[in-house]
Amino acid sequence: MSAPAICVTDVSLAYRRPHAQMRSIKEMAIRSLKRQVVYDELWALHDASFEVQVGEILGVIGHNGAGKTTLVKVVAGVLPPTSGRVVVRGLVTPIIDLAGGLNAELTGRDNIMLFGALLGRSAAEMRKRVVPIAEWAGVADYLSEPIRIYSSGMLARLAFSVVSDVRPDVLLLDEVLAVGDADFQARSLERIDHLVHGGAAVILVSHDLEAIRHRASRALWLDHGRTVAVGDAEDVVKHYAEAAAGSPAVPVTVAPDVSA
Repeated sequence: MSAPAICVTDVSLAYRRPHAQMRSIKEMAIRSLKRQVVYDELWALHDASFEVQVGEILGVIGHNGAGKTTLVKVVAGVLPPTSGRVVVRGLVTPIIDLAGGLNAELTGRDNIMLFGALLGRSAAEMRKRVVPIAEWAGVADYLSEPIRIYSSGMLARLAFSVVSDVRPDVLLLDEVLAVGDADFQARSLERIDHLVHGGAAVILVSHDLEAIRHRASRALWLDHGRTVAVGDAEDVVKHYAEAAAGSPAVPVTVAPDVSA
């Protein structure tokens, strides 16, 4: 078996926050210089370990605040882990905030060019892809309009169309399926499947358990930053759904993470 596209080993992350509330930035700066600031540590992840192979989807589930987005940001390199090791092989495309790379005052065309540049693509490459990207997103008739007039669904389609236009080696998706209409979600899943069949490794964070169950081969269940289970997606989703429904607590017995 070839080396995994993503390898996360014993990763933990703690956010630091001042123990005492500061009334201003000036006060924080002065107290920091005098070494008078005491910080509390808020642990968002605890010893997470898993691998994702080429052409595989790992679903990540858990309640709000479980550490899912933090995990994706660590894998994307946005946040450095407090401890542990992350190895990612190849071109990484994180989709954490679909509209995060868009400027409301620019036109759809200009936003495609800008967003592409932020993702490391050349201007010449993006000029060739503007129309196909807009057509997939269903906004080709609005390319010359500022995106402040776009609906939230149009913005979601445009952003996803840009980031998924070129096949990455690693695709990180955080709640992409929570925005847009049913048609957008279905077409997004089709494009994700296409990328996986092309060899991309995918981490898919979603509250849509059916999407995880049907698309992912394995799933990771987080609770308050701790791994409850990692293994076969069908089994992990089943136990998570039972726990969410208030079923009596039982030991979670899922297949071990044999990819490690």
